[in-house]
Amino acid sequence: MPQTAVYPGSFDPPTLGHLDIVERASHLFDSLIVAVGENSAKQSYLSVQDRIEALRECTLDNPAIQVEAFSGLLVDFVRSKSSRVVVRGLRAVSDFEYEARVAMANRRLAPEIETVFLFTRDEFSFLSSSVVREVAELGGDFSGFVPEAVKRIIERSRGAGRA
Repeated sequence: MPQTAVYPGSFDPPTLGHLDIVERASHLFDSLIVAVGENSAKQSYLSVQDRIEALRECTLDNPAIQVEAFSGLLVDFVRSKSSRVVVRGLRAVSDFEYEARVAMANRRLAPEIETVFLFTRDEFSFLSSSVVREVAELGGDFSGFVPEAVKRIIERSRGAGRA
């Protein structure tokens, strides 16, 4: 049976670390849904549409990858996609502690759904969306942290006064 996995996150903005996990996870499963979380209670750096646009542009060459927005409980979204696998990326022990708690809560809500952890490559272990946001907001060169498509969208949104 074909296996679809879901890689959820805010991706605000997507980083080279995120794209590393996307690429590697896409080789482990028949298809991968990159699920961009919508949280109306949280002020985002990039709009959901900008994040989806960036991720779609970055994954155009891989037809096994889909990018979609979601809101609400992750387990409900995963079930709606007939999936039983959640992919999460880990950079450090501190990520594991948080992600393990979330995975255990999800298992309690949906025992049929498994969480698979992928460790980021060493060169991305320091990288987070918050690092990119801070460097960009302070006028630094963030181009080595994000794909070119993301860089263009950040620059466009900053020019529009949104970021």
